[in-house]
Amino acid sequence: MDDKICTLLETAAADALPVLRGVRDDQLGEPTPCAEYDVHGLLDHLFQVIVNFQALAAKGESDFGAAPERLAEDRDDRFAAEIAGLIKAWGAPGAEEGLTGAMNMPARTVGAMALGDLTVHSWDVARATGQRYEPDAAVVRALGAGFAALAPTARAMGVFGEPVPVGEDATPFDSLLAVTGRDPRWRPAAGA
Repeated sequence: MDDKICTLLETAAADALPVLRGVRDDQLGEPTPCAEYDVHGLLDHLFQVIVNFQALAAKGESDFGAAPERLAEDRDDRFAAEIAGLIKAWGAPGAEEGLTGAMNMPARTVGAMALGDLTVHSWDVARATGQRYEPDAAVVRALGAGFAALAPTARAMGVFGEPVPVGEDATPFDSLLAVTGRDPRWRPAAGA
């Protein structure tokens, strides 16, 4: 597999979309590993992230501060369409070159952030709704070193929590989750 952002996003999408489609309406109020979001709020946030990262791929502006749209019954189709748009946007000529919008960060780094959000938030949704989720090893490898390097800045911005200790037997994905401040052992509270 090549390491182009669009290729990695396509691989990540194949693992993420079944999880996003697997959310039942009666699970929308369930807690998630992101304490500030229930499942519905997290889906809304992820949708906003996917749309904004499309704009950033085209060197446009983004607005992560706006309240996310509240997704309704058509969320499965909309996620599929917008994730396809994200893959296409990062596959466009020049998407991985230069700096992106107001973030003024290397485009490749921003593309990796999009990949990370799709991957990690899919785990959040899967864990909250009792679904199985294991991202492709190539996606995890691509995110590993980059997320470790971004972690101090992400923590300062309130995007990542404090790292969670994991054992020497932790999988690469468990270690990646821990860098973001997530406990790979997180489960919904009994009766939640």
